[in-house]
Amino acid sequence: MFDYKHLVLAISLYAHAALAQQISLGSAGAYGVFAATTITNTGLTVIDAKIGLSPGSSITGFLPGVNTGEDIDNAAAVQAKADIQTAYNALVALAPTTDLTGQDLGGQVLDAGVYSFASSGQLTGILTLDGQGNPDAVFVFQFGSTLTTATASSVVLINGAQACNVYWQVGSSATLGTATVFTGNVIALASITVTTGTSLSRGGFYAITAAVTLDTNAIDPLGACGGAVTPTTSTTSTTSTTSLPTIVPSTTTTVSRKHILHRPVTSN
Repeated sequence: MFDYKHLVLAISLYAHAALAQQISLGSAGAYGVFAATTITNTGLTVIDAKIGLSPGSSITGFLPGVNTGEDIDNAAAVQAKADIQTAYNALVALAPTTDLTGQDLGGQVLDAGVYSFASSGQLTGILTLDGQGNPDAVFVFQFGSTLTTATASSVVLINGAQACNVYWQVGSSATLGTATVFTGNVIALASITVTTGTSLSRGGFYAITAAVTLDTNAIDPLGACGGAVTPTTSTTSTTSTTSLPTIVPSTTTTVSRKHILHRPVTSN
């Protein structure tokens, strides 16, 4: 007897693996933060990776912030900028599987897919991403304009979902509210503002045409699933020698499917 269930599962796994290969940060995966014009930091921001800038030349606030090195409009930075643009274009080109325009991401539990917002998008509260036992499950969020998170919002991964397979394509600017716990790779066409106490696990902030602004943040990048990126050295980069505190990534939780609703949570 033909097993349709296993056929569907095999097709799904293949599709997710193919999508994961289609989206690549390239050399940009070695950077926790990358911007076009300026990178400005306030407070003790800890970035467990390099930061990069191109074509701009102004990086301020390190110290007191710390990182593992800086590439400022050198050959490595120019290549990373090109790779970020390529990744952004690939994300824009993906066909949406679900239109979430007008909905808040808070309170939702989502399977792998490409989720689109015609204009702005908001996260208020907790967004749960369910890998359904597939480590190659890819989650893409497309925003026509802005992405904003409210204070103390968070993204939670369950059932094998990996942060390295989470992408946020923002058509203009992204603003992460105070004490947000975020995950994945945020690629904004314009600027990214990361407010006080916000953390990013297994991802990076990439602003294509404008600035990244930081304030007492923790950023732990992961360019490829399965292991942290080892940043390449550059003869023209300025490398910080400060010892970095260890940033512990958020854990992936296993949750029974019977407790999950695949729709926004509403009041009775």
